[in-house]
Amino acid sequence: MLKDLVALTKPRIIRLNLIAAFGGYWVASKWDPDIWILVWMLIGSTLTMASSCVVNNYWDRDLDLKMERTRDRALPQKRLSPGFVLGYGIALGIAGLAVLFLLVNPLTGWLGLLGMFVYIVVYTMWLKRSSTWSTSVGGVSGAMPPVIGYCAVTNEVDAGAWILFALLFLWQPAHFWSLAIRRKEEYKAAGFPLLPVVKGVTRTKWQMLPYILLLIPASILMYYYDYAGIYFLVLSVGIAAVWFVHAVGGLRAKDDEKWAKTDFMISINYLMIMFLTMVLNTTGV
Repeated sequence: MLKDLVALTKPRIIRLNLIAAFGGYWVASKWDPDIWILVWMLIGSTLTMASSCVVNNYWDRDLDLKMERTRDRALPQKRLSPGFVLGYGIALGIAGLAVLFLLVNPLTGWLGLLGMFVYIVVYTMWLKRSSTWSTSVGGVSGAMPPVIGYCAVTNEVDAGAWILFALLFLWQPAHFWSLAIRRKEEYKAAGFPLLPVVKGVTRTKWQMLPYILLLIPASILMYYYDYAGIYFLVLSVGIAAVWFVHAVGGLRAKDDEKWAKTDFMISINYLMIMFLTMVLNTTGV
């Protein structure tokens, strides 16, 4: 049961987003962190993200049964009851928001609530089953972690918060569409109207390009506004350029699944390296 409870929170997604949240915090702290604020921010972020993922599992339990990748989850296999899982998700959300509102600052609480609302209501309950826009709009929730981390220090939404938001918001659609291309038939069978299912793989590849390309000016702005140094600029722009070249090459790829698998790995490594470099190359006071 414990294994299922953890799996419902989608720990791999949480892990990536916590790296982003830490990166946002560190950029704002400028190497002078308040350890307890950092700890509470990470705990609150973990709980709110876990809540959103659990409720997502609850809402999608019928469609998860139709996909090979998800049919062995606890709810489709009836290892846990829907009512229990929903209560579990709500409890995690209340705890996470309480931590952010009371132990970090109210702004981070409102940002956490916004992220939860977009992911649960706008993305999961509405767009995921009705529109190809689900991936792009859902990116708003996925872009909250670094903003929450940043605002835990600044207690205001300024240029740095917006640039961090842009970096995560732009990263997500191209990252997810590479996975969606590989799993197109599964998503089609489950009834999810994702872009590769509705518009085709070629259209999806073209639509990935502007998102990846715009990561370059977003990284330049991080350097221009003195949030990160030259090493961050060179590495983040360089990796984004590699990703863009690979994405362009995908327009001629004969094996879409092989290409999409490599593209997915590039996107993961881009995020990890970009935020690691951002932390190490954060400009001081």
